Amino acid sequence: MLQPLSYPSPVYPNYLMANERMNLMNMAKLSIKGLIESALNLGRTLDSDYAPLQQFFVVMEHCLKHGLKAKKTFLGQNKSFWGPLELVEKLVPEAGEITASVKDLPGLKTPAGRGRAWLRLALMQKKLSEYMKALINRKDLLSEFYEPNALIMEEEGHIIAGLLVGLNVIDANFCMKGEDLDSQVGVIDFSMYLKDGNSSKGNEGDGQITAILDQKNYVEELNRHLSATVNNLQAKVDALEKSNTKLTEELAVANNRIITLQEEMERVKEESSYLLESNRKVTKQDRTADGLALSEARKQLKEETQLRLDVEKELEVQIGMRQEMELAMKMLEKDVCEKQDALVALRQQLDDLRALKHELSFKLQSSDLGVKQRSELNSRLEEKTNQMAATIKQLEQR
Repeated sequence: MLQPLSYPSPVYPNYLMANERMNLMNMAKLSIKGLIESALNLGRTLDSDYAPLQQFFVVMEHCLKHGLKAKKTFLGQNKSFWGPLELVEKLVPEAGEITASVKDLPGLKTPAGRGRAWLRLALMQKKLSEYMKALINRKDLLSEFYEPNALIMEEEGHIIAGLLVGLNVIDANFCMKGEDLDSQVGVIDFSMYLKDGNSSKGNEGDGQITAILDQKNYVEELNRHLSATVNNLQAKVDALEKSNTKLTEELAVANNRIITLQEEMERVKEESSYLLESNRKVTKQDRTADGLALSEARKQLKEETQLRLDVEKELEVQIGMRQEMELAMKMLEKDVCEKQDALVALRQQLDDLRALKHELSFKLQSSDLGVKQRSELNSRLEEKTNQMAATIKQLEQR
């Protein structure tokens, strides 16, 4: 049974939310029960024009919107339950088909319209209960979209998901291409659930009292929804008035700016005309002076060009001389290296001759025969030694 609405006590800040959850759960129970009974009595496939089915989707929309975190937009706060429904395809891969179908529908422009289309396709698949159970079990993901005390986050959400299993006996077929789901007004028609107490009999007095209390609570809930709708519309009107005032002020500023720019443009045109006329007069006077200055500049340019050519030629000569000097230095270095090698070879020969001289001297001292021959040989050796020594000195001097 729906609980009567009352203002929350400061000691219990969550009382109002709990009361709303209870009322929405009871409305969902009545809506699902009435839809199943009427569909079974009707005995045919339901379409989008069937009133109990329309009211079921309105109730489901209110349940999914309960406790949604608001997102600030230009026109105020916007609450859309399409974001949580998009998560279902990550939890149940089969739901990816209807999510893709919703995104491909050309007539849907708002998140609310996509959410309504998703609910209809899930009911056609007879998997609405399965999808809602999978979504409600992942409170870690839902915490991004819902307040902690929202219906989806509490036990009432699990109860509603369990009640949705009964809808699997219903066959529904919707054609959403021509249906305007974006602009539908989600207001619950409580008259469909109001019951006539006079139809009860005898021993059903308790049931009549319960029905009357339900009717009272439904009316209170309807008033609450209407008040909330009026407040939202008033907030949007205030935001639009503020935006209109701001745009009017910006338009006035822009008009003043345009007038200023037009005056500035006229002044610039007048100054440009005056400057153009002055330039024409000055141009006639300056043409002669410009011709003389041009001739002088050409003459000076020719002289500087000639001077540059002379400098380049002299630079080429200096470069050639430098290359020749580098070549001569390389040849001189090569000649010095050759002379050093020859000097080393002559010193080696001199050392060999000195050793030979000592050997012969020793042999002369030890032998008495051939003294004269040895003396002559020794003299020749000494002369040769002297000649070689003189040659070495000359080489060293060179």
